[in-house]
Amino acid sequence: MPEIIQAVKSVVQSFMDEKPKSPLHVGEVMSCWSFLSEIAAELVHSEAGINSTTDPELSKAFHEVAKMLKSQKERLIILMRSEGVPLPPLNESKPVSLPLEVPPGVKLTDDELANSLNIKLVLGITFCADALTQSVRSDVSLIWLKFLQEYMTFGATMKPLLKKRGWLKAPPFFHPPGSPIH
Repeated sequence: MPEIIQAVKSVVQSFMDEKPKSPLHVGEVMSCWSFLSEIAAELVHSEAGINSTTDPELSKAFHEVAKMLKSQKERLIILMRSEGVPLPPLNESKPVSLPLEVPPGVKLTDDELANSLNIKLVLGITFCADALTQSVRSDVSLIWLKFLQEYMTFGATMKPLLKKRGWLKAPPFFHPPGSPIH
């Protein structure tokens, strides 16, 4: 237990010690630029999900993730502008439409929508964790840590919905040779 307390103390101290701020390094810039581009695309996907699903819980999930992505997008734009980093071209928002008006040949099923959202959550978690480990500046590390926490918290609410609706895609169970099968 003392090791954990010392580790937390060291991390907190490192966030307080950085004055003046160093410039962003190229890895931090690339992470910000790439992630901003990705969350703008994911926001469009979420808007399409809102426009397509008739499931009230999935619709709520898409509204929540859209809110999270808009917030992350704004925070990242503020950081990048303050550091003089050019913004990537960003996708435009989708207009609001009614789910029952989307043609069947175009409309994704709720299963497809939920699983594509779930995969994007996994990719977001992975990206944030990677960017966090590459960040040198404490303020940038805190941004990635916050984004990571937001993705993980949202992901924890998605899994029960996927299970409840029978949408969760999981590989088959592994039974080593010679183990009892129940």
